[in-house]
Amino acid sequence: MDKRGPLNVTLGANLRAIRQSRGLSQQDFAHHLGYDRTYVASVERGQRNLTLDTVSDLADRLG
Repeated sequence: MDKRGPLNVTLGANLRAIRQSRGLSQQDFAHHLGYDRTYVASVERGQRNLTLDTVSDLADRLG
């Protein structure tokens, strides 16, 4: 079953755009956020169904 809903894909694309605009690798970006690289990669691909708490946490860490 594909978990790639439109909101997940949009959030992932936006997260990737932020990472790329800062010139960071997934590894460095994940470290900055306090997450594992594989988790960040799956979020960027829209494969994670994030909770509102996780979205809020990411927003806080991104400033």
